[in-house]
Amino acid sequence: MLGFVSAVGVEIASGRDLLSQLATGGVPLFLGSALLLSVASVIPMFKGVSKESKSQEIMSSGAEMLNGRFAMLGLVALALTEYLKGGPLIS
Repeated sequence: MLGFVSAVGVEIASGRDLLSQLATGGVPLFLGSALLLSVASVIPMFKGVSKESKSQEIMSSGAEMLNGRFAMLGLVALALTEYLKGGPLIS
């Protein structure tokens, strides 16, 4: 979800499409933030905290999984649309 919002935010601010963002140094930033967030999400598991124990009615683990999947689909759709259009979606 963070990647989708970041890509759209940079596109709005700079007018650069997703592929040009990645081509001009975005890959190391993406990999670094993905690693940091992955480690941060695994730490509670090592402390014995389960997803179900922290789930609430609205913000359940199932809802978060669904939101994450929609964000992944949105990022792929954004990249595909910009590729087919030949430029940024939001200009």
